[in-house]
Amino acid sequence: MIIDITEIEAIHSFSRLESLKETYGIIWMLLPILILVLGITLGVLVIVWLEREISAGIQQRIGPEYAGPLGILQALADGTKLLFKENLLPSRGDTRLFSIGPSIAVISILLSYSIIPFSYRFILADLSIGVFLWIAISSLAPVGLLMSGYGSNNKYSFLGGLRAAAQSISYEIPLTLCVLSISLLSNSLSTVDIVETQSKYGFWGWNLWRQPIGFIIFLISSLAECERLPFDLPEAEEELVAGYQTEYSGIKFGLFYVASYLNLLISSLFVTILYLGGWNLFIPNLLGPELFDINKKGKVFGTIIGVFITLAKTYLFLFISIATRWTLPRLRMDQLLNLGWKFLLPISLGNLLLTTSFQLLSL
Repeated sequence: MIIDITEIEAIHSFSRLESLKETYGIIWMLLPILILVLGITLGVLVIVWLEREISAGIQQRIGPEYAGPLGILQALADGTKLLFKENLLPSRGDTRLFSIGPSIAVISILLSYSIIPFSYRFILADLSIGVFLWIAISSLAPVGLLMSGYGSNNKYSFLGGLRAAAQSISYEIPLTLCVLSISLLSNSLSTVDIVETQSKYGFWGWNLWRQPIGFIIFLISSLAECERLPFDLPEAEEELVAGYQTEYSGIKFGLFYVASYLNLLISSLFVTILYLGGWNLFIPNLLGPELFDINKKGKVFGTIIGVFITLAKTYLFLFISIATRWTLPRLRMDQLLNLGWKFLLPISLGNLLLTTSFQLLSL
């Protein structure tokens, strides 16, 4: 049997070409995820720096100023310090639950960023059930908090985990009802479709004006979901401990710290998408469709403008959240649960029924 050397070389070159194509496909698939993670990390660092600067301004203090110009590297320095600190484990605790809890809290929030449209066609995954996927994924975070509190073998940590889970469940239902009302107005669960339905009339087409009650309930519920003051109940003042975070140190404590700011950022982004028109300008397209329509701009230029507008609206809500933290006192646990179950839940349910009635009458 005579083997042609040229045929063998052709087969080897073809196999090498196929392997290069597979490698290129994997890299091209992972590149958007890597860019999104880097952008989210940078956004969290900016939020930490902004919170310190805004809180210092409200309380007439100086704030960070030595780590880099204007203290912009202070958050990075804190993260580096937590990364190299010793990671302690409770001697009689459940080490598996203790270690898995922070990871679940972070991963469940990170997955929600995949459905965020930062600009026109600038989204990782445009799903037809986008907003409900966010609610389903974010509902896993209380499981991680419970695991952390139980695995710490500390009564105060376990009580903090129970408080966090009760708070999250109480305010997740009104938040879901508000999202459902927006979906009924937009006739879609896709985040891109929800933004597109608000783009025609500019500022007056935002869901903020069509759903003012839902907007207020969503703001309150998102603050409670993020465990921000005045809803910072997992860390109770009468115990002088940090709730489910009491036994954590090093990078595991850093994961909880990052998860709180990731949750605040994703809530601010959803406020922008659901109620503030997303990447669209406040100028109606009817006044100048060629000049102000971002969707018809060039791909790179239009995307950059859309991302800038989305982040500007997002950081406006972040400023409100940070200012609220340093303005209002903390509620008691019974007051928090009463607000969620006795006030926000009936009002959000009535808002949903009202929205459904208007949609049926308009058919």
